[in-house]
Amino acid sequence: MQAASSVIHGEPWNKGKIIGQKAPFKLKDIWALRVRLQMECRVRELALFNLGIDSKLRGCDLVALKVRDVCHGDQVASRATVLQHKTQRPVQFEITSATREALQTWIKKAALRQEDYLFPSRIHDSPHLGTRQYARILGRWVDELGLDRADYGTHSMRRTKATLIYKRTKNLRAVQLLLGHSKLESTVRYLGIEVDDALEISEQTEI
Repeated sequence: MQAASSVIHGEPWNKGKIIGQKAPFKLKDIWALRVRLQMECRVRELALFNLGIDSKLRGCDLVALKVRDVCHGDQVASRATVLQHKTQRPVQFEITSATREALQTWIKKAALRQEDYLFPSRIHDSPHLGTRQYARILGRWVDELGLDRADYGTHSMRRTKATLIYKRTKNLRAVQLLLGHSKLESTVRYLGIEVDDALEISEQTEI
């Protein structure tokens, strides 16, 4: 009824709301937040942020990771494979040296075992960090970077590295594999690259 009332009065239903994909983080934002988390010794958050960027996983898959998913014995692996909850398809991702170091430090500090969740919840009812908790943490990061919360969400983490990889390589197939999409069209829509590429070409065309 409220939506219908808005239409009758000529006010668009989406007035003041952000519609569409959440923005990926820029490189300068990534480095600024990493430095801040390191300087303030926020070990758990640094591990969560770095792994979120590297893994390109949906929030529900990221928070459900166990130590054994990213470790070979006592060492954090350089690559990992997980089964995506949404699609039930396996997806691989790289774990860079900075992320491995952050994870190693966090695992040691939290005294986590192989069967433990990588990011245990601080709420007794949940065994691991929940997606809402993750979203709240990300919201604080966005605030600290001086960005607008309306433009960012947990999907910003999933899109960040994928977007950077595409911009550098233009290799859609590689990004499709990294995101675990079954169809290339899904990757095209997800990144919004058609519009971005069209604008880039237009900007470079002088008349």
